[in-house]
Amino acid sequence: MKLGLQLGYWGAQPPTGTADLVAAAEESGFDAIFTAEAWGSDAFTPLAWWGRETSRVRLGTSIVQMSGRSPASIAMHALTLDHLSNGRVVLGMGVSGPQVVEGWYGQPFGKPLARTREVVDIIRQVLAREAPVTNDGPHHPLPYVGEGAVGLGKPLKSIVHPLRPDIPIWLGAEGPKNVAQTAEIADGWLPIFYTPGSAALYQPWLDEGFARPGARRTRDDFEIAATCHVQVVADAAEKAAVVDAMKPVIALYMGGMGAKEQNFHKQVFERMGYADVADEVQKLYLDGAKDQATALIPDELVDDMHIIGTAGEVRERAAQWEETGVTTLLLSCRTPDEVRQIAEVLA
Repeated sequence: MKLGLQLGYWGAQPPTGTADLVAAAEESGFDAIFTAEAWGSDAFTPLAWWGRETSRVRLGTSIVQMSGRSPASIAMHALTLDHLSNGRVVLGMGVSGPQVVEGWYGQPFGKPLARTREVVDIIRQVLAREAPVTNDGPHHPLPYVGEGAVGLGKPLKSIVHPLRPDIPIWLGAEGPKNVAQTAEIADGWLPIFYTPGSAALYQPWLDEGFARPGARRTRDDFEIAATCHVQVVADAAEKAAVVDAMKPVIALYMGGMGAKEQNFHKQVFERMGYADVADEVQKLYLDGAKDQATALIPDELVDDMHIIGTAGEVRERAAQWEETGVTTLLLSCRTPDEVRQIAEVLA
């Protein structure tokens, strides 16, 4: 199991000290660094900026929101960065949610499975560069012949020859159909809130995708990159403080990261067995009672979602994650010393 540094997306201001974190990850044997986007900073620019000082780690997006760019544009970003990094890009993508897709990008959210399949197919055509890119699907028709078209569009091939014609594509997926499709058409999976406790839930969905005709991968060469927080503590008292510090983020995703009628993150917690808690957390969160919502997050949920303990306990828990099929742990670290400590403990 490899280690990746999850840089995430920015808050109100750009983060400080990131270059030092990236340098520590490169020096400490981390396999990759990953960046994300929500509705502020984008994923590609920070990856290029901080990745320019690296020579070994893979450079991944987790995740690029598919509705924010056309499929061809996503492929251009990946193709360009892959050349600049000498073949180190991992293209992680996801559909996001209806609030962001329709409210921020001004695109329809309907039929996310079909849209994902079209996006992946178009990107693979661009990168393969075997023929001019076309698509007959209703979501991203190429050439475009719909309303407002002037009828002059023509299929094109990329001017630039890709360094790698098959850049790894990993997909963020949460529900049964989406996870199965990811196992079928992608090279890897970026689950959210994947844990040793919930891992068994996903296995039939993955198996369904691997068994489909034409599936790209098998369990043996399919990557699962799970995000968690790893922290080495001295004793139970310090662990309790860290657990409490993790609860606000869980409350945000459970209660506030999505509409009341459709919160995909909340549905994950429901599948994990926390439906009653999730309902109450969402109600409080949307009513503005964020502290009360946070107080309802159970300690055992935090303990399942993250790896917090003494050095020996961290090693034992990391082994449990690996046993579930996780190939990469994407870790959020605050300081270079923390990066080096985790690398040493898990070496």
